[in-house]
Amino acid sequence: MEEQVKESSILIREVETKNIMTKSTLPVGGYSVNPYVGCTHGCKYCYASFMKRFTGHTEQWGTFLDVKRWPAIKNPWKYRGQRVVIGSVTDGYNPQEEQFGNTRRILEQLKGSGAEILICTKSDLVVRDLELLKTMGKVTVSWSINTLDEQFRADMDQAVSIERRIAAMKKVYDAGIRTVCFISPVFPGITDFEAIFERVRNQCDLVWLENLNLRGGFKKDIMDYIQEKYPDLVSLYDAIYNKKDRSYFQMLEQKAKRLAGNNHCPFVDNELPYGRAEQGHPVIVDYFYHEEVRGSENTGKRRMVQHNRQEIIDEKETEYNIAYDRSAQRRLSRICRTS
Repeated sequence: MEEQVKESSILIREVETKNIMTKSTLPVGGYSVNPYVGCTHGCKYCYASFMKRFTGHTEQWGTFLDVKRWPAIKNPWKYRGQRVVIGSVTDGYNPQEEQFGNTRRILEQLKGSGAEILICTKSDLVVRDLELLKTMGKVTVSWSINTLDEQFRADMDQAVSIERRIAAMKKVYDAGIRTVCFISPVFPGITDFEAIFERVRNQCDLVWLENLNLRGGFKKDIMDYIQEKYPDLVSLYDAIYNKKDRSYFQMLEQKAKRLAGNNHCPFVDNELPYGRAEQGHPVIVDYFYHEEVRGSENTGKRRMVQHNRQEIIDEKETEYNIAYDRSAQRRLSRICRTS
């Protein structure tokens, strides 16, 4: 069953899926839950925009949203001790969540399960569910913040302001819930992660760092934006994204390590297991080139992997759980068999 409505400039479609839980391949492991397909924040650098080829959407990224409907999670206790990531390839607290309540429904179905919940968002709507979150044991809420410049933020996404994200983070942290400032994506020459660290250090347990990846159709858009707004950075972006020069991010890794040392903060390469940090001394997690982090278990040794375009697509597709109808499943199956 499928229903479509047009909400201002957003195409909203309700779709049915048999299972909302998907085994995760993210560095933080566990399971992924994506209560929506698409995201109306419309981030210009979003890797998830590739999924349109599987869902049949022709609309511009950020202008459509599929609202999933699913049967109640069977035996939620099977996820006891497992990390469940809500919003790995969507934002569970997009503006439409206020109307549809999918993310809250997931939380209610997992309440008492013993699962470790990780919510990834750019929104302050999560504060709506604060009382529910306080009853759920191990919960982490992460906000993506890659700038303090509201103009740059507005150029890149349609989510709430940085100030609203920081205010929400403080409310959640003050309520006793573990929080993360996810400094991602780090734009070379633009993102000042030291300034962001100083703004949030007293209201988060962790600071995650992740580099900007430019793949697929949005690479040209970002490079054109840099050419127009930051022409002095064109040669740097060319070196990183066309010539595969890693030296800039290697330099940033060392800078982050010094920042951690100077502020008595742990510096690790993969944030596991669950824990709280001393206030003012958050754990700084190096997720630069995070595809090499999986399985490292904070050994400091990165797992070098070979990627081609199809492997990246297949991996992201696993996260996506977009097989909400049989035709999408058949298309994906054919693609995977021929890769």
